Amino acid sequence: MFGQSSFRRILLLRILLLSIPILFLGMAVTFRKARTSLLNTARVNLEQNAVLKAESIQDSIEALRTNLSIASESASLQYGSPVSSQVLLSQLKTELFGANSPECLQFRDLQTNRLIASTCGNKVLDPISTQGWAPQRDPSSSDRLKVHTLAINRINPVVQANMDSQLNLIISTPVYDPGGILRYSLTAQIVLRQADTVQPWLLQGYTVVIDPDGTFLAHPLANRVRQNIAQQVGEDRFQDILMNVERGEKGARHIYNFTNPNGAEWIAGFSPITIPVSATESQTWAVLSITRVDSALQGLKEITQILLILTAGLLAAHLLAMLYMARDLALPIEQLGKYALRIHKRDATERAPKNFRIRELNHLAEVLDSMVGRLEERAKELESAWQEAKAANQLKSQFLANTSHELRTPLNAIINCIRLVKDDCCDTREEEVEFLDHADKAAIHLLKIINDILDIQRIEEEKLPLAIETVDLRQILKEAVDLEVVPIQQKGLKLTVTDLLEPILVRADPSRLKQVFLNVIYNAMKFTDQGEITIDVRTETAVSPPIAEQNGHYGDGGVLRPWVIVAVKDTGIGIDLAQQHKLFRPFVMVDGTTTRKFEGTGLGLAISRNLVEMMGGRITLHSAGVGHGTTVKIVMPIFDPSHSESIDSQESSKTTLNQSAAEPSAIG
Repeated sequence: MFGQSSFRRILLLRILLLSIPILFLGMAVTFRKARTSLLNTARVNLEQNAVLKAESIQDSIEALRTNLSIASESASLQYGSPVSSQVLLSQLKTELFGANSPECLQFRDLQTNRLIASTCGNKVLDPISTQGWAPQRDPSSSDRLKVHTLAINRINPVVQANMDSQLNLIISTPVYDPGGILRYSLTAQIVLRQADTVQPWLLQGYTVVIDPDGTFLAHPLANRVRQNIAQQVGEDRFQDILMNVERGEKGARHIYNFTNPNGAEWIAGFSPITIPVSATESQTWAVLSITRVDSALQGLKEITQILLILTAGLLAAHLLAMLYMARDLALPIEQLGKYALRIHKRDATERAPKNFRIRELNHLAEVLDSMVGRLEERAKELESAWQEAKAANQLKSQFLANTSHELRTPLNAIINCIRLVKDDCCDTREEEVEFLDHADKAAIHLLKIINDILDIQRIEEEKLPLAIETVDLRQILKEAVDLEVVPIQQKGLKLTVTDLLEPILVRADPSRLKQVFLNVIYNAMKFTDQGEITIDVRTETAVSPPIAEQNGHYGDGGVLRPWVIVAVKDTGIGIDLAQQHKLFRPFVMVDGTTTRKFEGTGLGLAISRNLVEMMGGRITLHSAGVGHGTTVKIVMPIFDPSHSESIDSQESSKTTLNQSAAEPSAIG
């Protein structure tokens, strides 16, 4: 027919049209992953190099400070002799400082501010604040070597051709005369040079040092030294680095336009370094190791070439495979297609064509035959499932209607009470407190509803956490009873609780077990208008795993274990026998209308059942009928440390177990 094509041609075109973009997409993803991996490696290397550079600078400064302080103890300096001081400074420059020889050493009289000796002529180095220097040496002090001051050299640097970073510093230390009086200062101009390299594969980077004010102290371009980061195009990136360094963090960042406004992208690893700039003050500098992104991605070109070769080879192999595949697939698929078109008209004994060269197509023909038969069965199952889904949807809708009613009632109470107080509609302070108390109770009720909804959701998703520990059931039950005793007394009901003399240890989550007791006792109080509520606690021995009792005989093959049964019995409205099986389902209530007499969302018993079963117990409910009260029993295994090992060994020796009896029965 016009506008149509053969199966083989369509198969080839469609597969190629789909496979080619996928191949190129895979190449792009691989390229991006390789680029990301190389960049991540560069960031890690630069970050580590920044740490090493920071340690090197700090070690050099500490060594220079120590050497300078040692030199200040020389007798030639303490007496202030110009001739001997000059000789000493010349010797110190080459002998004491070694490789970190200072550019200039100056010995100055602090009282007259006059140079006594200098190794760099009469040009006075920038003055350094003597704040924090003791005017008189403490003879008992053993920490004299730490009295020093450090400042940034403000001498205009010379433009360097090799782009090696250097850090110009001035370090000064006090010199006391033989009487212990502060009289002189010994100052050194230090240039810490960094042998930088940005050769591909090395990724050591140039060294950059920035002070807390954002001023470059060291830079591969000498004309940038003493400039502020505010004068740079990428100021925001430098500010981010300074904020991280101030918090003592290290890392790596991408920086743009590092050397010129239209420059390439750079990667900078940074690390903090703490430098004491006076006897009482320290600064945190940022030490950066920075290199171009091009150097970090040096190996990306080779990877790109390999990817292109692989992609071209895959395309060629793919095309050849499609040619053979189209020939072998065309005829069998056409026959199966004709059979599928006439399935609805086929004879009951007709079967799909077989005996193809391709085993999978033969199997497909068999599956097609069986599928037709199963479809008819599935149609019936789908009809049944649709009916169940419809019923479940109705239950959900009913639950949403009930929940919206339950949420609206306390919300209206909260809003109305707060507005009455807000609008000064109360005559006395006691009336305001009464309204606020009503609002508080309504808010607590609203919170309980929301918590129940969240709990049932987490239970259904199996994400509800339990903190299992060994607890005394008596204490948990007492706390729950103490919370409900006042509302029970206010309704005029009699409360009877079994006195327990011995501890009853169980393995449970205390807060969740208390929640179960509160739910059960609250339901008993809510549905009882007159009469009494009895809480009976007793212990019995039953099989473990628990198997239902029959005529007083425990199931065969079980291990006897002590159990505690907490029975909460009320004389309330009771429950119809036909409705009792639905009460432990979530979203289900005997009276589901929004105008029912008793409030609630129908989640309390469902949550309680799940919580008890998660803690290894069981909860049951029984009522003789409407008007005959209700009894709820909570059964929990008693924890006995002395028998836990023997019970475990007996349980592990059993090879078979009746799985249908995996919960404890309501004993008695």
